[in-house]
Amino acid sequence: MTISLKIGLIGCGKISNCHLIAIFENSQNSELVAICDKNQNNVKNFLEEFENQRKKYNYSKKPPIVFDDYEDLLEAFKNGIIKINLVVLATPSGLHSNQTIKAANLGINICTEKPMATTLEDGRKMLRACKEKNVELFVIKQNRFNKTLLAVKENIDRGLFGNIYMISSNVFWQRPQSYYDQDSWRGSAFMDGGALMNQASHFIDLLIWLNGKVKEVNSFSATLGRKIDVEDSAVLNFLFENGSLGSMAVTMLTYPKNMEGSITVLGEKGSVRIGGNALNKIEHWDIKDNRLDSDQIKKINFENKRGLGHKYCYQNIINYLNGLENISCNGEEGFNSLELLIAANLSAKNNKTISLPYDDF
Repeated sequence: MTISLKIGLIGCGKISNCHLIAIFENSQNSELVAICDKNQNNVKNFLEEFENQRKKYNYSKKPPIVFDDYEDLLEAFKNGIIKINLVVLATPSGLHSNQTIKAANLGINICTEKPMATTLEDGRKMLRACKEKNVELFVIKQNRFNKTLLAVKENIDRGLFGNIYMISSNVFWQRPQSYYDQDSWRGSAFMDGGALMNQASHFIDLLIWLNGKVKEVNSFSATLGRKIDVEDSAVLNFLFENGSLGSMAVTMLTYPKNMEGSITVLGEKGSVRIGGNALNKIEHWDIKDNRLDSDQIKKINFENKRGLGHKYCYQNIINYLNGLENISCNGEEGFNSLELLIAANLSAKNNKTISLPYDDF
């Protein structure tokens, strides 16, 4: 018998629409049973979008039950009022640990938005609770499903780059002060985490996914143009376990809008740059034993439609639960990127190179 997702979505802010579309895209094996948000405007906007999109997707299942308190949703589950097997956390990152543990204690699988937490201890608590209760913990890393990056990953795994010498990433985005002012949690240390933890976390994950774990990191960060408690800009240098070098430059101050989200891989037998605003375009491809002509590159770029990454995350979770494929990003892999993010922040704070794993976390 096929396992289908019965979903409780926690948090109806901006990112929730990506989950809504993903559920509709996978409606044969997923259903949005309940939503929860204390902000009634968020709920109102989400339900309006639900009705607009359900017509487009011919979604026949009934609208979700609405809760304004997470505890009430879990109580409804305990009392058999709702049946869910996956809690999706689209809430501020600092809340993920407590919300994950409560769902795990009831035997419910969990899927969190990035980052999985904002402290290492919270991340460890999440992993421990899910292991003890024998439930699954998934972390949304939708860029792993980008056609552009999958092409790079395949060639690295096949050894066609030869030795990787260097890998670098730029995140030159714009987040105006109004972005941070719209919610009290934005720009806070515990709930948000800063430009690295929030905006750049996907890029950190991808560097590890493509090139393996980092052995040492050295970083500088600063709050240069926003009135927030955390950094709006940072630069990082990496030494990977495989001996290659890496770098990252991140800022939320790019004028006047997002300019670049890129990863460049330089190897013994190949050089590739994936760019665009958000890793959505092959800008350079020269691999000795796998050259792509302009038509092939255009095809990959065309197929790399933005906004559908969550769809593939949900497909992956469904297939994994049914024993059809491996999971793309579980709690352990989410923890690897969290550990590197924390190490980078610690390096900037203490002005020293941090070796991983770091026992004093």
